[in-house]
Amino acid sequence: MTTGWPAAPAIYEIDTWPWLTGLARRLGRPVTLADVPAGVWDEVATPGMDAVWLMGVWERSPAGLAVARGDGGLQRAFRHALPDLAPADVVGSPYCVRRYRADDRLGGPAGLAKARAALRERGLKLILDYVPNHVAPDHPAVTRHPDWFIQGAEEDLAGDPAGWFHAGGRVIAHGRDPYFPPWPDVAQLNAFSAGARAASLAAMSDIAGQCDGIRCDMAMLLTNEIFGRTWGRYAGPAPSTEFWPELIGGLRERHPEVVLIAEVYWETEWLLQQQGFDFCYDKRLYDRLAHEDAAAVRTHLTAGRDYQDKLVRFLENHDEPRAAATLPAGRNRAAAVATATLPGATLWHDGQFEGRRAHLPVFLARCPDEPLDLQSRDFHRRLVEVARRVRQGEWRLLEAHGWPDNPSHRDLLAWSWDSAVVVVNFSGHASQGRIQLPWPGLSGRAWRLTDRLDGRVFERSGSELATDGLYVDLPPWGFHVLTLA
Repeated sequence: MTTGWPAAPAIYEIDTWPWLTGLARRLGRPVTLADVPAGVWDEVATPGMDAVWLMGVWERSPAGLAVARGDGGLQRAFRHALPDLAPADVVGSPYCVRRYRADDRLGGPAGLAKARAALRERGLKLILDYVPNHVAPDHPAVTRHPDWFIQGAEEDLAGDPAGWFHAGGRVIAHGRDPYFPPWPDVAQLNAFSAGARAASLAAMSDIAGQCDGIRCDMAMLLTNEIFGRTWGRYAGPAPSTEFWPELIGGLRERHPEVVLIAEVYWETEWLLQQQGFDFCYDKRLYDRLAHEDAAAVRTHLTAGRDYQDKLVRFLENHDEPRAAATLPAGRNRAAAVATATLPGATLWHDGQFEGRRAHLPVFLARCPDEPLDLQSRDFHRRLVEVARRVRQGEWRLLEAHGWPDNPSHRDLLAWSWDSAVVVVNFSGHASQGRIQLPWPGLSGRAWRLTDRLDGRVFERSGSELATDGLYVDLPPWGFHVLTLA
């Protein structure tokens, strides 16, 4: 990449508001982005980390907050996450944006600029959100520029009051995707509107001036095919150009260095890569690591390197449940080793290292108190640092071989980089097998294989490695990250 970013960045997502609340409780004083102590930024700058995504910095909507406080289902979810919920804990959704201006309660634009400077001093890039599909119902554009939005008629509102609302004498659609009920706290932008596209480009350009990367929420909703299928006649005729190529082309003219990350689902990853995104979510790998077996993971990894290099691998984020709560400890660590050492970007979530288990709704400003798993924290920090060093050069998916009376090799996942080999037993039983290494010139000498995660050293004959492969015997969910010397 020509952006100053590494080819395979490690990204750390921070839920900004609850993170600042936690710091305030820890330090015994109010904390905003303007006055986070240097030592805290040092803690964030884990060796091997490349970027920080400050999720939820933009000005939140009073109208959206009122919807959240009046929604019984949301209130139940809030109390499940925070049994001692107080009114001040509910601050509204960060994806119900009233203005793309850093919220004053978080430090405002000056505080955001200070946070970016602090991260830059530590060699970290800053990522911020953009929500292209919708805005808050009290966003100034809803009444000033109603032609930017999906509009209906009184009969639409009467027939579907959950899908429409009145604003400025117009009937405006609530935002939605084609598979779920409308979101009651947002107004739906019209991706086919020239005015909306121009405003989106202006908003993205303004955001790009404040950060190094932009994460675009639910980016696939704006493709002509999906948007047209979702809104039909209400959207009007599709433009001759796609939403993202038009916007990204204009953005690159103004900010050629900014990295763009798409949250995408529904098999649209390749499409959005082709439309200009640097990275796209790899939700399919997440599902396979969380719920399927080694064969499913291996099949996923047979895709071309040009595709895999532009994926974001993750085990949790603010939308997904906590990995520590949904994955048994062994599977969690095995999956973490896989995500950390594959091609593409890696996304880590604040609290994931420490084994937090409570999934916090994005509307809340405070996390529940939880015991921290310090062994998990140390393991993940070590993994991030090791992954930075081994993910160098050419990546290859490797074959595992076994014996007729021992099929356990089928549960071994293996791949190599220029001077490292990773082997993961992705199963709940012990597995043995031989991994065929890709490097010529192994014969004729002895080799020392060092596991970079635990420091163990294995002595192996080069002739055996070249002819029979690397023999491994791993416990349930065991793994090696080996370098050869």
